[in-house]
Amino acid sequence: MTAIQACDALVVGAGPAGLMAAEALSIAGRKVTICEAKPSPARKFLMAGKSGLNLTKDEPFDIFAGRYGCDRLVPMLRAFGPNDVCAWARDLGQDVFTGSSGRVFPVAMKASPLLRSWLARLSGRGAELRSGWRWTGFDGSGLAFTTPAGPCVLCPGVTVLALGGASWSRLGSDGAWVPWLAGQGVGIAPFRPANMGFEVQWSAHMAPHFGKPVKAAALLVGGQTQRGEFVISGRGLEGSGIYAVSSALRDGAPLALDLLPDRSVADLSRRLAQGDAKATTGNLLRKSLGLDPVRIALLQEWGRPLPRGAALARLVKALPVPLTGPRPLDEAISSAGGVTWDSLDAALQLTALPGVFAAGEMLDWEAPTGGYLLTACLATGLWAGRAAAAHQSLPGQTPRQ
Repeated sequence: MTAIQACDALVVGAGPAGLMAAEALSIAGRKVTICEAKPSPARKFLMAGKSGLNLTKDEPFDIFAGRYGCDRLVPMLRAFGPNDVCAWARDLGQDVFTGSSGRVFPVAMKASPLLRSWLARLSGRGAELRSGWRWTGFDGSGLAFTTPAGPCVLCPGVTVLALGGASWSRLGSDGAWVPWLAGQGVGIAPFRPANMGFEVQWSAHMAPHFGKPVKAAALLVGGQTQRGEFVISGRGLEGSGIYAVSSALRDGAPLALDLLPDRSVADLSRRLAQGDAKATTGNLLRKSLGLDPVRIALLQEWGRPLPRGAALARLVKALPVPLTGPRPLDEAISSAGGVTWDSLDAALQLTALPGVFAAGEMLDWEAPTGGYLLTACLATGLWAGRAAAAHQSLPGQTPRQ
């Protein structure tokens, strides 16, 4: 038998966006119920923290906000930007530091201490976390869940959905909610991978280089130059340098590599001309240009037959990379697509579902890695939570189509 319960404020999803929405609601005096499908909250947040939790990026606001390419996010990022993220972490007892690249990390370099403190604070404010509660769609004026105790329908006064995107499904972001919102008239942009690696069909001679990084290179993508590091894997190319240009590559821009970005074609041509004319091309590249074995292997992989002279110098500066496509969506760090901005009002309320707000990665935005993803999740969660807290609706009376 299905249980039916009224509640004041409901948050569905206990990732960073959902927990921030719950905090805003509880501060405003709303009685908050948080429903999380997984046995424990914030699993993707914890996974991201295993390699050092990058909270945000310390850079001028206009540059920071420009990384998203989404004007609708700007007021939310102004309301809760990089400085606010740092203050929030410190308020939770986790001091932060800024690395040489401008990336901001907690001193502990982990997500778990931050999450424990955050959950304790939410509990102290009366927020109730229900783990193992999986949303299965709408049921009349309520939201239906499967729970450890059986099916239940919650009838909230206000709801914030923070369901994540569609990458890393094993951690909870599986996009299963799409048909339920689409069925209520909410626009959904198709999900696509973001911040992902790309496939390359390697020849056998590249196998000894799998797992090796290529540092201090430049990636040339449709007129854009991105300095960064990437890794050669058995399946292709991945790493922060690739992720930074992944949206352009996904959308069809060609990729070339500048293997020596601090030197000009003229300089390389001169050095090659001064080298031993009888040397093999590989030895010439090593002795005259100082290229390491990984860079030489990439030139041999994609530049055969290797030319000599100025033509070789030009190849070093712009080596075409034949990508065969992005890695699958479920392997991506994040996803593009989701609830369209036309389906939301300025408060992040779904126009088709008054009293229902949305936040986090389930919205149609994307950003590179480097703290941008987490900052926007927190900012949109806070924005939606504050708007939901101010929304006047009685429990069980949220209208549905």
